[in-house]
Amino acid sequence: MKKLLSLALSLCMVLALAACGGNGSTPAGSAGSAGSASVAPEGGSDLIKVGIINNDPNESGYRTANDKDMKATFTEANGYEASFAYSLKNDEQIAAAQKFIQDEVDYLLISAAGTSGWDSVLQDAQTAGIQVILFDRTIDADESLYVASIVSDMAKEGQTAVDWLAGQKLDTYNVIHIQGVMGSAAQIGRTGALDAMVSANDNWNMITQQTAEWNAETAQQIVQSVIDSGKSFNVIYAENDDMAKGAVAALDKANISHGVNGDVIVMGFDCNKWALEELLAGNWNYDGQCNPFQASYINDIIHELEKGNAPAEKVVIMDEKGFDASTITQADVDTYGI
Repeated sequence: MKKLLSLALSLCMVLALAACGGNGSTPAGSAGSAGSASVAPEGGSDLIKVGIINNDPNESGYRTANDKDMKATFTEANGYEASFAYSLKNDEQIAAAQKFIQDEVDYLLISAAGTSGWDSVLQDAQTAGIQVILFDRTIDADESLYVASIVSDMAKEGQTAVDWLAGQKLDTYNVIHIQGVMGSAAQIGRTGALDAMVSANDNWNMITQQTAEWNAETAQQIVQSVIDSGKSFNVIYAENDDMAKGAVAALDKANISHGVNGDVIVMGFDCNKWALEELLAGNWNYDGQCNPFQASYINDIIHELEKGNAPAEKVVIMDEKGFDASTITQADVDTYGI
């Protein structure tokens, strides 16, 4: 409807120029902002205008791969005018969404930093005729406010990891739990299963549970603090690979063995190629997959919407698995490493 109105207005302008003796041409110009992935050429009104809100691409290897995938898909050559906004803070992302609405994008694509607080801006998008597609992460909002969601099942990721850990059948589990950004779907999902297991079993103990906000250096500091305290631990459950890497740096500095046949089980998430290589070498024990490649799914959905067709599925769950150091192969590293 928005595009039809735009076309009608453009036709009116052409007719008005002709009536005034104009030649019907319009001056060349560009669209987008400093953060745009592409600039619309003269006559580029046929491009589909998308505003893409993502987390900081430097946050992790997963996020770098995710952002690269989005930028490779939503290009001018593929029929898009794409603008990007990045933040690890929910309020900043919501402000970016409001700006994209003012810019009259056709689609708003969101990987939310936090799960709550989105209702109002999504209502504004709906009122403006802008269709919202979630990717990577879920939010706590009515499903009527977005047209589709292409996401990982973070709760399943956490449950798969905790089930694997329980299968190691340790006499006692003394866990250092390093969390991601609090309130994010990844943090909530990967934390939930572990919290439930600790609460239900007397031989599972939470030595410390702190956020490192996906940061390796902060994770190293957390583990170093536990080492300095003299508390006993035998599991590090880190909610992404970078934090697991930081935790291992603290172990290495203290000459504490880890990985296969080591004193400490090391667990990460995201399946960066270098992390899977740590599993293959026996230095880590487990890595949970989080599939970053959602752009092709979104592209297909947009093409169907442009034809007037609703998505075949409202929610698309990415297929993911967990990897064990005792069974991982080089082929797994080559196939699933990001």
